Amino acid sequence: MRTVRIGSRESRLAVIQSEIVRDYLKGQGLDVEILTMKTTGDIILDRTLDQIGGKGLFVKELDKALAAGKSDLSVHSLKDLPMEVPKELPVVAYSRREDPRDVLILPEGAKELDPEKPIGSSSLRRCLQLEKLFPGMKCKSVRGNVLTRLRKLDDGEYSALVLAAAGVKRLGLEGRISRYFTVEEMLPAAGQGILAVQGRAGEDYSFLEGFQDRRAAAEAQAERAFVRWLDGGCSSPVAAHAVCREDKIQITGLYYHETTGQWHKDQIEGDVQKASELGVALAKKMKGRYE
Repeated sequence: MRTVRIGSRESRLAVIQSEIVRDYLKGQGLDVEILTMKTTGDIILDRTLDQIGGKGLFVKELDKALAAGKSDLSVHSLKDLPMEVPKELPVVAYSRREDPRDVLILPEGAKELDPEKPIGSSSLRRCLQLEKLFPGMKCKSVRGNVLTRLRKLDDGEYSALVLAAAGVKRLGLEGRISRYFTVEEMLPAAGQGILAVQGRAGEDYSFLEGFQDRRAAAEAQAERAFVRWLDGGCSSPVAAHAVCREDKIQITGLYYHETTGQWHKDQIEGDVQKASELGVALAKKMKGRYE
């Protein structure tokens, strides 16, 4: 059988995530290669994502390689995958969900936040919720991969970082975590903790059947439907988190009204088979509060 080529960003975390898929495929008796490439989002680090075109800049080069047949699969952190995915490059599998929470990381040796320095986060979703958790603390953008951000933290630029627990754990850096935020304190980004495997439409990806996690897929579809309907991207703090329990799914959403600056959270629960429809229903309900 031909070799399966996985397209990946160059960062250590991206490669580790691609290796998760590679190891599964090798267990199915397939030969696998990982092709790394630098994306535009990895190169431009002096501006925030909303200033340079959004999260799509992290996938553009991977999409081109996949469409051209240079790679057979792409592996992404689902939270970094744009809400609109090309029909010719669909998501063909979702991984089991890793810890979906956000975490606080202090500089090496520090025991508490330094009020003279900002908390590092490039996410408006996080900054909005941090204002409530830590009144008076400022939030400042920080770009680069996780290891780059940690270097900036330890060099004294920030009082702390807020990162996704999943990425920190996959990098083997769990010992750096100072605090786990509950999902009630810090609602995660849609898809946080889930890996998305992208392929080409019309091709046979049955070899990923055992990798696909049905629970994560339903949660992902619900969360992304909520954010997509509200047209929430990297420049909007819209967020959603879903939890499947047997045949039911509960979705919590965060909606930010840009005109007034007001925001609130709400929930909906229903049949897991209607995950996407429930996500849209919650979005409509929450937006309607301001109309």
